[in-house]
Amino acid sequence: MSETGSLLSGLTSLADAKTRSISPENFHGEKGRGGMAVEGTGKECARQLGQGWKISPSVEIAGKELLVLADIEGSGIIQHIWLTCPHEDWRSLILRMYWDEEENPSIEVPLGDFFCMGWCEPGLLQSIPVCVNPNGGMNCYWQMPFRNGARITLENLTDKKSVVYYQITYSQTHVAEDTPYFHAQFSRDNPLEYKKNHVILQSAEGRGQYVGTYLAWGVNSNRWWGEGEIKFFMDGDKEFPTICGTGTEDYIGGAWNFEYPKGEYCRFSSPYSGLHQIIRPDGLYSSQQRFGMYRFHLTDPVRFDQDLHVEIQALGWRSEGRYLPLQDDIASVGYWYQTEPHRPLPPLPDVDELEVN
Repeated sequence: MSETGSLLSGLTSLADAKTRSISPENFHGEKGRGGMAVEGTGKECARQLGQGWKISPSVEIAGKELLVLADIEGSGIIQHIWLTCPHEDWRSLILRMYWDEEENPSIEVPLGDFFCMGWCEPGLLQSIPVCVNPNGGMNCYWQMPFRNGARITLENLTDKKSVVYYQITYSQTHVAEDTPYFHAQFSRDNPLEYKKNHVILQSAEGRGQYVGTYLAWGVNSNRWWGEGEIKFFMDGDKEFPTICGTGTEDYIGGAWNFEYPKGEYCRFSSPYSGLHQIIRPDGLYSSQQRFGMYRFHLTDPVRFDQDLHVEIQALGWRSEGRYLPLQDDIASVGYWYQTEPHRPLPPLPDVDELEVN
């Protein structure tokens, strides 16, 4: 993974690559064919201006419809995705990505969770690979290479229509044979079974490196909720992992309950980790505390040669200084790179089980 300094220094080196971008104004990213639309969601607004004046800035996606965001041929690297849509649809629109004509997606995640916004409420996130800017402008900078093509789809699980604005920028370039592919897996326990760990990554098989975790954590009990350890089982580990953390807030890079100043959770967002969402009870229907947090392993990827399994405990406190296994509402996304083929991703929950409730 490149650091910011090396990314900037790379701007002084010319590359044998061509930049292309897919959007509702150029569905196939073709050279010299952007802004040519004569039909689209902005046609009425541009009725006095005509072609070339924002006639197709977005796409409507009907209920139960599958929208192809991108269908790219050849070799290249997706470098940036910008996307926005109504925030209430972030859990019911499913993002999938397929590399090199594979049948099983390498990425299958609710749209909001992929951009670390699983609670369907706008927030701010400023990290290196993911940024969410006002108001619901979702940006992904993960580098996503492919050798023979890339296909990105968005499925609407509900009966109601949504509208999506998006731009996918990529380079047409050679990709070396030993370059791994980007993957992401979603998981949710609501509630988590008593004395069970929440599984973030269900046993990836192959050679690769784990590069990030997003957690949407809904608290269902009193007191502090983040004593649980994260565990990385790799390359044949069975009962005990090779890497074991010391607490949930420790893994995110915080300490002592994220408490600052005293008596308050402290929201923060940094290049590699953050507690970027704190959703408090409103005294009426929003009765539980909910948190969004991330940890990106950009300078310290967790490398594996054969397999990797990642899980985290939900652990709080009971009386007399004793730990309490919690039954919280936990959703997560694990991000990693690996060689293909990959193990098929576990089935997603249905739309009712995905719903924020």
